Amino acid sequence: MPQSYIKRILDARVYDVARETPVDEAALMSRRLNNRVWLKREDLQPIFSFKLRGAYNKMSRLSEAQRARGVVGASAGNHAQGLAMAAQKMNVKATIVMPCTTPQIKVDAVRSRGARVVLYGDSFEEAAGHARKLVEEKDMIYVHPFDDPDVIAGQGTIGMEIVRQHQQPLDALFVPVGGGGLLAGVAAYVKYVWPQTRIVGVEPEDAACLKLAMERGRRATLPEVGLFADGCAVAQIGKETFRVIRDTVDEVITITTDEMCAAIKDIFEDTRSIAEPAGALALAGLKSYVERTGVSGQDLLAIVSGANTNFDRLRYISERTEIGEHREAVVSVTIPERPGSFHAFCSALGRRNITEFNYRYADAGSAQVFVGLSVVPGGEDLAALLFDLRERGYVTEDMTDNEVAKLHIRYMVGGHAPEAVDDERVYRVEFPERPGALLRFLSGLGDRWNISMFHYRNHGAAYGRILLGVQVPRGERRAFEETLSRLNFRYWDESDNRAYQLYLGQRSG
Repeated sequence: MPQSYIKRILDARVYDVARETPVDEAALMSRRLNNRVWLKREDLQPIFSFKLRGAYNKMSRLSEAQRARGVVGASAGNHAQGLAMAAQKMNVKATIVMPCTTPQIKVDAVRSRGARVVLYGDSFEEAAGHARKLVEEKDMIYVHPFDDPDVIAGQGTIGMEIVRQHQQPLDALFVPVGGGGLLAGVAAYVKYVWPQTRIVGVEPEDAACLKLAMERGRRATLPEVGLFADGCAVAQIGKETFRVIRDTVDEVITITTDEMCAAIKDIFEDTRSIAEPAGALALAGLKSYVERTGVSGQDLLAIVSGANTNFDRLRYISERTEIGEHREAVVSVTIPERPGSFHAFCSALGRRNITEFNYRYADAGSAQVFVGLSVVPGGEDLAALLFDLRERGYVTEDMTDNEVAKLHIRYMVGGHAPEAVDDERVYRVEFPERPGALLRFLSGLGDRWNISMFHYRNHGAAYGRILLGVQVPRGERRAFEETLSRLNFRYWDESDNRAYQLYLGQRSG
């Protein structure tokens, strides 16, 4: 069982390419959370990710004859860089299949290390399937990014370092989860040496394949996988990794995109380094754990697993950070359309910092104001503000958790149609962001239905987002949604969304 990994980890060859990364105290975070918070800095590796450990250890176990055949890997980026670096070190030919949604910074990094890059599909699963075909066609050796004992053992050297560097048992250790290689390796070692330490896996809520497996007691495949944390965008936990994890891991936590963005900021403030979304996942889980359990005075460690992110993605991350920290609220307020009402409303907000204020004249009766404002984390401050505004007679709605409001409406305020738009339905759509994707979407819709509203914004992320208004007669809605489904893009019917109704929908009367 997991104990069999101890010798594998102790014998793992990783330090020809990897460095022993430090465990640093996050002083600001420690004070904020009233716990001693530690960060294992795998973002400081030569490829800015832990992945070269497992890739190199696997490569070191291949025979000379196997290396001569060359290696193939599939990866959203960091395993690809690790495998490319290992192959370069050993003078082995490497071909890496990467999803077309992979950030360009990772693609360029792999090519710079001499590997051949093949871009294929929109997900890790599609890339992995193509890699398997190359193995059969070219007789090359497949190096799995996580579901391989030698890869798991290589990642497990991180756990070995943590035990040696921290010297006394942690109260809890937080590890990001994609396919489970890192979590399996670290948990196998740390749980053996420190059985009292709580091991917590942390996943994006839209890529929670381990949580699904834990709930069902067996591996299962997610129907859809979110792409924001591309390093963890895996639909099914590994077979071998799950075998180890279910005997060594105490808990799995899922995290929102906003919480990941907030954790990226936290890491920057303590270290002046910028983690990628998957790299900040464990710290986001640590914060969620402290908030839920109320623990204090404990030693808590999060693994910062990587720092490979496109620079332009920081724009989107910074927009979502304050909401992820629960320090910003987004509120819709109805005010009278008369002289002085704007001033009266601002006075009701007091000296509170306003981060955004959107308004446009709509009619002579009332106006909708879309406001972003700073609040104290915890929920009580926002609740008190909403109560006070309602006591003053303002119709107020909290939009903080409304994705349509945050992604689209705040950039479209004042867009009521000047006349009736018959049969308008509204959909939120996500699609892998790559050249031609927007055209493919519009071409796939065809000319059967009239588009009445359209908002698209490139967020520097791995996927694009559209808010689409389209005139669909009631009898044709099923046909329209079947058309959307055939495009294989995720979509949500937002026709009843309050943010849309307040700011963009047809006015009653």
